[in-house]
Amino acid sequence: MSKSPKKAESNADADDVQKSSLMKILKSDDPKISLIRDILSVVIVVAIIGGVLFGVSGTWPAIVAVESGSMVPNMNVGDLIFVVEENRFGPLLTAEEAEAAGVTSFNGYGDVIIYRPNGNTQVTPIIHRALTEINASTAAEMGFTGEAAHAGYITKGDHNEIIDQYGNFSNNIGRMQPVKEEWIVGKALFAIPLLGYLPLHIWEFAVVVVILLVIWELYSRKKEKDREVTKKPQKKGGRK
Repeated sequence: MSKSPKKAESNADADDVQKSSLMKILKSDDPKISLIRDILSVVIVVAIIGGVLFGVSGTWPAIVAVESGSMVPNMNVGDLIFVVEENRFGPLLTAEEAEAAGVTSFNGYGDVIIYRPNGNTQVTPIIHRALTEINASTAAEMGFTGEAAHAGYITKGDHNEIIDQYGNFSNNIGRMQPVKEEWIVGKALFAIPLLGYLPLHIWEFAVVVVILLVIWELYSRKKEKDREVTKKPQKKGGRK
């Protein structure tokens, strides 16, 4: 059964009112609404950038910041590292494989990988170079026992004296095991110096952005008020 003309007209009027109300809110000069509008704009832009980064890199996070000096001089604290899925733009190469192929990455043989130590997702991932890949038997010869005696990658920071698998990460994780493929977040593609300080201090940066938005909004409103005062017509003089 079709709607009556009056009902259809009523629904159309209601839709128009809702659209009109929404447009008024979007164009409102109210400071709170303007601030919310600005913050939403920033969030949308960040979301779009994040989507593009994920589409290109194939992994997440697509960018990481270097927090220690374990990869000096090839990576320094504060470097921003662009990360891609480990087999994107070519297969993951260990130092042995890269040397045989004559391929270098970050001034050395072997891809620099980002991985979660012992598969732990509660700690900051490590960014070190993949030296070689071993099987379970070799892991057992290195002193690993039980579930820890598994195949995986042997890794090392360029500035460190020993491989990761001869050291302890923390009391909660213990000795570093060979890196399983599923623990790998991705491999480093390129670095941008200093920009890594931004994600290292993301909360401070967010606070600064919000403060600047508030200051800009207050300044814009004051400027608009001054403009309106200037445009007001002057009253004529008194009686003759």
